[in-house]
Amino acid sequence: MVKMSEKIIRYDLETEIDHGIEVSNLAYATAKELGLAENLCYELAVAGMVHDIGKLRLSRYMSGEENPLVIEEIKYVRRHTQLGCEVLKKRGYSPFVLEAVYYHHENYDGSGYPENLRGEEIPLGSRILRVCDTYAALTEKRPYRDAFGQETAFRMMIDEVKNFDMQIFLAFQRAIHKS
Repeated sequence: MVKMSEKIIRYDLETEIDHGIEVSNLAYATAKELGLAENLCYELAVAGMVHDIGKLRLSRYMSGEENPLVIEEIKYVRRHTQLGCEVLKKRGYSPFVLEAVYYHHENYDGSGYPENLRGEEIPLGSRILRVCDTYAALTEKRPYRDAFGQETAFRMMIDEVKNFDMQIFLAFQRAIHKS
């Protein structure tokens, strides 16, 4: 018999792998649309795949209930960028990937985390991941809601466009519409 904690861990792992693949593909396509060099496109694909790996180290803090996060859990989830960087650094990932992962929740208007960076202070890779991660999260089914369609996801992102670098957001939209 599979214990509830094992089901949660299996769900978390499967969900994070699927999410990482989606963000990886979106980041690569967006980087190509921006005209970045092939090595940077590849690095962004790698960063997209592993950007949330730190969440897997947070399982013990989470309640496991299929509800949106409660306030007490949010402070732990926000540590996932730091935890992910620690894991990836030990495994020899490039500085570009580490930086992209660490800052991928920074908002262009300075309201994000972990360091409230603003605009061009946010590394390019992180700005790309921010857009791709948001879109992927909106278009994926979650335990507490169904997936949003592409059009609805875009409308929701436009409502929060202050979070994104506009040039990257527009390149992302072009890349999505090409596929």
